[in-house]
Amino acid sequence: METEELYLNIINNLRDGIYFVDMERRILFWNKAAEQITGYSAEEIVGKQCQYSKLNHIDELGRPLCMIGCPLFATLGDGQQRQDRVFVRHKGGYRIPIHVNIFPIRKDGEIIGAVEIFTQDSPTVYEDNLVERLSNVAMHDQLTQLPNRRYLESFLHYKLEEFQRFGHPFAVLFADIDNFSRFNNEYGHDVGDAVLKNIAASIKWSVRRNDLVGRWGGEEYVGIYSGADSAGISVIGEKFRYLVGNTEVIGGEEHLHVSVSVGITAVRPGDTIDSLVARADELMYRSKKEGKNRVTCG
Repeated sequence: METEELYLNIINNLRDGIYFVDMERRILFWNKAAEQITGYSAEEIVGKQCQYSKLNHIDELGRPLCMIGCPLFATLGDGQQRQDRVFVRHKGGYRIPIHVNIFPIRKDGEIIGAVEIFTQDSPTVYEDNLVERLSNVAMHDQLTQLPNRRYLESFLHYKLEEFQRFGHPFAVLFADIDNFSRFNNEYGHDVGDAVLKNIAASIKWSVRRNDLVGRWGGEEYVGIYSGADSAGISVIGEKFRYLVGNTEVIGGEEHLHVSVSVGITAVRPGDTIDSLVARADELMYRSKKEGKNRVTCG
């Protein structure tokens, strides 16, 4: 028996789930135990990037690890072995607690991928809807149901690490509702709340899978757009402005229209979370000064 075939035979007969990924987190191998633990066959998983698979790893607080801090991604970047307790979504629709052990694969001293070995942590399974509700409480704004500032900051940290390690570009949008105090002062706080909720409803269905748009606080929104560089940010900003501009709220017998001032910027070498958000915020203020209801890029 060839050595490679022998190793493969051994791996497929272990009780632990094992999978390999390349530097793009594309799953290259999925053993028999991984199939049994998760319910997903190799044919359903191999070839997919793990962040786009149906596994949806979350931590014990319900936070989605693929969006805010994937230990596998961290190992690809720094070559450190990691262990963690996470929850994976079984094909049957419930959550399973697993213990993961992650370590890098090297060739000629260079990291070319990573291996994750995982074992079911206990026979207990958890209702997926319950876990999702806990996640929503921790990571979403109660009024709008959009991602909250904590979620946005975690995602920004993750995207910045991805940019620093692999050069993957992204953009940050900062938007502020124009004349928001008018809605509260003239029509009441219920109308002000309706403005925030209706804007959320307008924008949430336009967000791509690997982007994130949420409520930063008050009447401010932040969007994080994967793969966007300086050449394409104006289109993103104008799309956001247009979606909000088509939002209406009823105030008494009036149909009230809403607008936003937008600033948007692409990540640059040497950026931090603070510098990125501050730059997008300053660009938004430029839009305010130049007449509101407009987009400023930089």
